[in-house]
Amino acid sequence: MRLNAEQLAQFDRDGYLFFPGLFTPDETKNLTDAVPALYDRREAYNVREKGKDAVRTNFAAHMYSEPFAKLARHPRMIEPVEDLFGEKLYMHQFKINGKMAFEGDVWQWHQDYGTWLNDDMMPTERAMNVAIFLDDVNEFNGPLMFIPGSHKKGVVQAKHDLGTTSYPLWVVDNELITNLVDRAGGKQGGIVSPTGPAGSMILFHSCLVHASTSNLSPWNRVSVYLSLCAVSNHVRRFKRPEYIAHRNFTPIDCLPDDCLLKDYPVDLPWKDGLPASALETSMAILSDAGPPQGAKAPCASEAQGTPATRGSASRDAESVGVTSA
Repeated sequence: MRLNAEQLAQFDRDGYLFFPGLFTPDETKNLTDAVPALYDRREAYNVREKGKDAVRTNFAAHMYSEPFAKLARHPRMIEPVEDLFGEKLYMHQFKINGKMAFEGDVWQWHQDYGTWLNDDMMPTERAMNVAIFLDDVNEFNGPLMFIPGSHKKGVVQAKHDLGTTSYPLWVVDNELITNLVDRAGGKQGGIVSPTGPAGSMILFHSCLVHASTSNLSPWNRVSVYLSLCAVSNHVRRFKRPEYIAHRNFTPIDCLPDDCLLKDYPVDLPWKDGLPASALETSMAILSDAGPPQGAKAPCASEAQGTPATRGSASRDAESVGVTSA
């Protein structure tokens, strides 16, 4: 699925694109049916809500679940980002966020790239999230909220919130949020919240300021997030465990468009359990001479696209942070 000129212009202006009902009910059901068994696992990659058993985030399902391994290579999710970056991508992060009925907690106002920069030493903003709704999303079950155009500010100042939820997050303070919302239109469009049926897809910039409220409704709001990074922009540090921030920079090759409905072989390297190596971390900085063994980086002539905004505030993050609401 390729983006047209109008969509490219809209993304540049607003920082996101929304595709209601992009995946069919049958395609979505194959994913939704696999989630309960994944959430039941008592593994490090399942982060639960503060003081509750409900899963807040499941990491790296594409490494051990066949339906999600296929989704990680689906052309409807990969190709639009290739169009925006002008080069091949690798999977920086894969997560299934469970904003569960009555229990799903808030995600404070934040940007994703701030964590990727400070924790992972990702050089520029040439990475973004693509999300698919696994449940119908309405105004009551904690939908994503965006501040349109806020990506143009680059990385904004944030503080490290260690206590609000079960997961530390670099959050943007209320005064700056108020200013950003006012500049984006205030009550007339300063905050937008895309809602739609299961199977809808959102693509948004890594510097777009976003959040979501708690889910007090009787309806789940589960979504899958692919954090896709330009291969030339691969991370330079493994401060976080591999199940959170991936270390294989091999470009993604897409499967056929019908991959969620038909049988295509996919590799599941963690199907027999999380390897010890996926828990290891390091503060060492990778040499620019090349990525680690087993990874692939492009030659200079392959790196295309416009460099991301630089010069924004860099934070001394201590977070092992989840991003995206």
